[in-house]
Amino acid sequence: MATFPSIAPVVNAVKSSKPTIKTTKFGDGYEQRTTFGLNQNPKEWSLTFMVNTANAATIEDFLDARAADAASFDWTPPDDTTSYKWRCDQWSKDLLGDSFFKISATFKQVYEP
Repeated sequence: MATFPSIAPVVNAVKSSKPTIKTTKFGDGYEQRTTFGLNQNPKEWSLTFMVNTANAATIEDFLDARAADAASFDWTPPDDTTSYKWRCDQWSKDLLGDSFFKISATFKQVYEP
């Protein structure tokens, strides 16, 4: 299992949660809610990395390799000490100046052995 490089995102990282909840509505206005599945509350992180040329290449090469083999990777979120499995389906790289880049990526939590 690959591990994301030890390059920290900038402090404005955004964590999102969207629990999987099934809702049944009854005719009298009542509703019943239940969670769906074992891992029903995956997280998603919108990350920004402000990096030099070498770190930009390291991040991009890592994400390109995961896109090529469709594999998940290990990464520890900024607000946690535990590593989880993630995938990154989309990222962008902006040249901000001479040898300085901004990489934006969204990491989605996955559940697999």
